[in-house]
Amino acid sequence: MKKVLLLIMVVLLAGCTVLGNEESSFESIKSKGTIVVGTSADYPPYEFHKVIAGKDTIVGFDVALAEKIAVDLGVELEIVDMNFEGLLPALKAGKIDFIAAGMNPTEERKESVDFTNIYYDTTQTMLVINENKDTLTSIEDFEGLKIGVQKATLQESIFDEQFIGAEKVALSKIPNLIMELQSGKIDGIILAEVVAKQYAEANADISINGMDLGSEGGVAIAVNKGQEDLLAAMNKTIETVLEDGTLDQFILDAMALAEEE
Repeated sequence: MKKVLLLIMVVLLAGCTVLGNEESSFESIKSKGTIVVGTSADYPPYEFHKVIAGKDTIVGFDVALAEKIAVDLGVELEIVDMNFEGLLPALKAGKIDFIAAGMNPTEERKESVDFTNIYYDTTQTMLVINENKDTLTSIEDFEGLKIGVQKATLQESIFDEQFIGAEKVALSKIPNLIMELQSGKIDGIILAEVVAKQYAEANADISINGMDLGSEGGVAIAVNKGQEDLLAAMNKTIETVLEDGTLDQFILDAMALAEEE
């Protein structure tokens, strides 16, 4: 009986500790007055660098959504820019409070972190140089060719699942992939269509080839597990911006910024 009572006390104490950590983590964000978002700012119109009033600034509709979340929480937003593949480790290590980076809530990622409701979805396609726009238009056309993807992304998974006969070139930053494409070192880049359009419009020598590689399954914000209060607050903001059209305006504003010279 003593052993049973001791076991019950241990379980109860562990539960109280977990709950205390949840509350302290959420409350610590409010008490310090700052929430830190991690992103990979090479993915217009989601997040990207833009010189505004002479200052390098990270903008995009993910950033605008993160700023709205911070406002609703009554705290300041701090942005940390890093390679995409470093975002989840940084979140797990407590270096950032959440991720807003066009991230797909895959089952594998859900094993280690929690996600908000999905707030945006788009199809996947391929960027090629202009002269190949009408000749490289199918998976079979890329047999034996090189395809670029950003590391640790949905696009890398699409390559692994669909382009069995091609060679994968995985890099951390999309601008580096663009340069590889323009120099002829790779033959295509898998990207979300809305992102591919931005890069095609910014570079006269590359185009979307019209391939439809399926939906990305939507994007969501990632937080550490056990952050139910923070997750609920974020979902409330997401619900609001979806219902009142604010997110649509965030997207339009981000696209306009990305298209500016």
